[in-house]
Amino acid sequence: MPKQVDHEARRQRIADAVCRVAARQGLEGASLRHIAAEAGVSMGQVQHYFTSKDEMLLFAFHTLSARVERRLGATVQALGQPPSTRALLRAVLVAMVPTDDEGRIEAPLWVAFLARAVVEPVLAGPLRSDALVDFGAQQLRSAQEAGEVLRSLDPELEATSLFALADGLMIRTLLDPDQAARALAAIDYRLDRIFDGACSTHAAQAPDRP
Repeated sequence: MPKQVDHEARRQRIADAVCRVAARQGLEGASLRHIAAEAGVSMGQVQHYFTSKDEMLLFAFHTLSARVERRLGATVQALGQPPSTRALLRAVLVAMVPTDDEGRIEAPLWVAFLARAVVEPVLAGPLRSDALVDFGAQQLRSAQEAGEVLRSLDPELEATSLFALADGLMIRTLLDPDQAARALAAIDYRLDRIFDGACSTHAAQAPDRP
C-alpha cells in the first residue's frame, strides 16, 4: 500500500522551520531554499504546500500566534480560579515581555513579522486584530461594574494603552534584557494607577467613624 502522508503535519514542519530560521537570521533569511534545508525536505515539497514565500510566512505567523495564545492561556490557568481582574491583566501583560527562555524565542519572531507586515499587506491583515485590546476592555468594564475601577475611565482607551505599553516593553527588553525588572515595574505602576484610583476614591468618600 502507498505510504500515507500527513500533509498538515508536513506543513507544520515547514512552518516550524520558518520560525527557527527567522529566529536566527530574521525573515530575510527565510528563503525557500533555507527553509527546505532546515525542514529536511526538498524545495519542491515546500513549493507544493506554499506557492509563495509570503504564503509560507503567513502560515508560519499563524503557527506562532497559536503558540503564543497557548502560552498566554497556560499563564492564566496557572493563576487559579477565579483570579482578580488586576491579576488576570497583569499575567497577560507580563507574558508579553520576554523574561524567560520561551518568551525570548517568540518575541524576536513577533517583531520580525511586524516589520515584514509593514511592507507586505498579506501579512498585515491578521496583525490588525484587536482581540487582546477587546479582551482587556471587557475585563476593565467588568472591573468597573464591580467597583474596582473608576467609572470615569474609558475601558477601550485604557486597554489600548496597556497593550501598547506591553508591546513597547517587549522591544526594549529584547534590546536590553537587563531592562526586564524595570519593564515589570512599569506594568505594575500602570495597573496601580488604574485599580488603586477607585480604592482611593472610595476611601475618600467613606464617612468618618465616630
